[in-house]
Amino acid sequence: MKRYNISLIKGDGIGPEIVDEAIKVLDAVSGACDFTLDYKEYLMGGCAYEETGVPLPDETVTGVLNSDACLFGAIGGEKWDTLPRELRPESGLLKLRAELGVYANLRPAIVYDELVNASTLKPEVIQGCDIMVVRELIGGIYFGQPRANDGDRAYNTMVYTKDEIIRIGKQAFEFAMKRDKRVCSVDKANVLEVSQLWRDTIEEVAKDYPQVELSHMYVDNAAMQLVRNPKQFDVIVTGNIFGDILSDTASMVVGSIGLLPSASTGDKTAVYEPIHGSAPDIAGQGIANPIATIESAAMMLRYSLGEDKAADMIEAAIKNVLKDGYRTKDLAAYDAKEIVTTAEMGDVIANYINK
Repeated sequence: MKRYNISLIKGDGIGPEIVDEAIKVLDAVSGACDFTLDYKEYLMGGCAYEETGVPLPDETVTGVLNSDACLFGAIGGEKWDTLPRELRPESGLLKLRAELGVYANLRPAIVYDELVNASTLKPEVIQGCDIMVVRELIGGIYFGQPRANDGDRAYNTMVYTKDEIIRIGKQAFEFAMKRDKRVCSVDKANVLEVSQLWRDTIEEVAKDYPQVELSHMYVDNAAMQLVRNPKQFDVIVTGNIFGDILSDTASMVVGSIGLLPSASTGDKTAVYEPIHGSAPDIAGQGIANPIATIESAAMMLRYSLGEDKAADMIEAAIKNVLKDGYRTKDLAAYDAKEIVTTAEMGDVIANYINK
């Protein structure tokens, strides 16, 4: 029997609740597919600061690097917003990404037929939408130096090297080869030198993938087109800040940020997490939607562990649960037959694994 070591970072707010439900589903599918997952939990975020005085203990970095993959919930909350920036939960997350070298953030946005009415867009605009956003994660303006804020003047620096663009570009084209063979590269090359380098380099990468159709789009137009006609996109590749914004835009095309998973991958390991935040305002109420985290767990099985059958089983279970009308509170208005709690949604999906 295969055994895998999985590091867990539950984090803050609703993080522990949604990760617990993903574990429930993972245990069900691992039993059905004859492999074992061994979990070890680590701290990051506000909870880590409260216990250790830092948002990312060294033990967490080491533990994640020594695992086969990491399943992560969410971090942050208003109670830590007044801390010095380097002690805030978000700084811990940025440091973790840098330490792990997870340069590619994969964010699928798929519209479930059962939830087509959950989006504010017309059903005919979004039905059948299936987009993969490939976001560069450890470069760009979030990490560029110099940066400063003296109270009167502040600045950040957007920096990309050619090698950084090549490696994320290759990821996007490799995904496109397995999909509809279309890549849209998003930049702001009309005003930013760094975006011109991005565009020129992506053009070079494209020469190695003649089967893939490459297009370019300025980020402002891309945001508009995601709302106007999302089905025109297959794979979107873009930099850190643009990818952050566009992937959240894509979440609203789908209809709920509680449905979207993500993977942050690199050469050493990978971290799988929902794209939503820690939602401290609803923590402990049993109303958080765990589907994005459960979908992230399915991505972990597929991309890090090579357990494609198990990933397929989770994705099929989620679709069937939604088809049968189970909804958490955030989706209650959309063809709900039964409103369930966070834990009940985990139970139902786990029970559907073998149906």
